[in-house]
Amino acid sequence: MDPSFWTMDRLTTAGLTEVMPTNETTTNNRAPGRTLVLGGTGKTGSRVLRRLRELELPARAGSRSGEPRFDWADQTTWEPVLRGVTSAYLAYSPDAGFPGAADTIRSFAKLAAESGVERLVLLSGRGEAGARRSEQAVRDSGTEWTVVRSSFFAQNFSEDFLVDGVRTGVVAFAAADVGEPFIDVEDIAEVATAALTETGHAGQVYEVTGPRLLTFPDAVAEIGEACGRTIDYLALTPREFEIGMVEQGLPADFSAQLTSLFQDILDGPNASLADGVQRALGREPRDFADYARDTAATGVWNRGT
Repeated sequence: MDPSFWTMDRLTTAGLTEVMPTNETTTNNRAPGRTLVLGGTGKTGSRVLRRLRELELPARAGSRSGEPRFDWADQTTWEPVLRGVTSAYLAYSPDAGFPGAADTIRSFAKLAAESGVERLVLLSGRGEAGARRSEQAVRDSGTEWTVVRSSFFAQNFSEDFLVDGVRTGVVAFAAADVGEPFIDVEDIAEVATAALTETGHAGQVYEVTGPRLLTFPDAVAEIGEACGRTIDYLALTPREFEIGMVEQGLPADFSAQLTSLFQDILDGPNASLADGVQRALGREPRDFADYARDTAATGVWNRGT
């Protein structure tokens, strides 16, 4: 899943608006056409851009702060970012399962195909009916396509709306006491990069999860262990969570939509493992404990950060 809290352009990627190769590197004998990365300053997009840079493949970040500028809500910004592009990574904001997302993605995918884009890779959400419609929109585009269908991001605890709770010692969230296979966004980015640059991924739906199920209290406890201190989990009702978002200044309709999405995906239907990382990359996904240990070492969870 990819709700807006973890797809918003909250990370900066200075110098990554346009990445050009230093040589004519190819991957699996595929010519290095330019790749557009939408959501290029977000959690997955910034990491996809980094990998493309490491492969010395030309890439363009699509974001509201990019040049040329890109905005899902402003179709006049679409054509400029598609010029010279042969493949594109689509991370829709606020979420591929939100109302209207499928129609917008369908329009963009159609324009991309008309502009000469040959391959689209969509970041989708696990267990979201609306996201399935967005997936179909990409399938209908006439390009090669790959879907990366994601579970809940581990990095939501360190790079987004749960980080302050970890720092203060109380993580408050509306999630039932069921298992969630938290996925490391590094794995998502590696799967997406493979789909963008290698052969053999066209027509695939990679449902990506971590290697085990944890409840939210379990995950918070593992973060506390990695930090060397006690961090509590406070279970909120969906209504309490929604009211809290509004009190923090988020629009009421957005807060209601996001709360509804969380209710759908965090109440049991995703309490199972999938093999998308294994199929795409030929290895096991990264474990949550490894994420917690490495992230704690950065100091991002220190009190007063």
